[in-house]
Amino acid sequence: MFISLITDCQDGNARVRQQTRYSVLFPGVPSNFVGVTSDIEAAGNLIDILDAAGDEEGIIAVNVAPRHGRAQKWVNGTPFGYLWINKILIVCTIDGEVLSLLKKMKLADQVNVTDIRTVLTFGGYETSLVEHAATSQFRSFDYLPRLARIVWEKKDIPSEKLAFADIPDVALDVWCIDSFGNCKTTLLPEDLGFVEGEEREIVFTDLAIKATCYKQLRSVPNYQTGLIIGSSGYKEKRFLELVVQGTSAAKHYSITQKDTFKIVK
Repeated sequence: MFISLITDCQDGNARVRQQTRYSVLFPGVPSNFVGVTSDIEAAGNLIDILDAAGDEEGIIAVNVAPRHGRAQKWVNGTPFGYLWINKILIVCTIDGEVLSLLKKMKLADQVNVTDIRTVLTFGGYETSLVEHAATSQFRSFDYLPRLARIVWEKKDIPSEKLAFADIPDVALDVWCIDSFGNCKTTLLPEDLGFVEGEEREIVFTDLAIKATCYKQLRSVPNYQTGLIIGSSGYKEKRFLELVVQGTSAAKHYSITQKDTFKIVK
């Protein structure tokens, strides 16, 4: 069994508190941690962790819960939900694009949305703790691990179903820039009619980039721009990456994580 945490609460203090709580609630189960800065970065990491886990059982906890901007429509940040994919339990925030790549990959069709007070009361927690968790600014610590424990034990808990039809479709984004400056996109090969050796044009804001399709990074000529079938994805479905052989595509084109683009041809 494994536990993997994907969260924007990623400073050292937040990290050790979250991992300690999971270790208390799931004794002997190792936890892995990745800090993210956006919902789409969380979505991409969720897909990669599902792929890495294979057929094993485990828990993936995903938290991207800003309180500013569009998130102010919620009383205290986005609600949390859960769903199962085979033997893997996903507990997560539901706002934004956190679940949009699951939708794109057709790995699930609904999520169970929970209410903090209802679930913790159902789980047998005392009233003072329930109220603290419901009003906490650190719900990924005060609620999410406990939600995971309750669902893991009970399998099904009080919740309301939210169809993935109501989850936003994923935008054309760069969801991750790796240590080499390769830009992982939300594109699958079929999204742009990927044919090795053919040229495609994508546009970031006002910057048009022409890139040749290659199945592997090693096939891209030195200092040339390519669209390759990357390592990230789920099973046979792999995301395309924008690369420049021998240097950083992100620096070369001034691309940042979560930049959006459009396909011209």
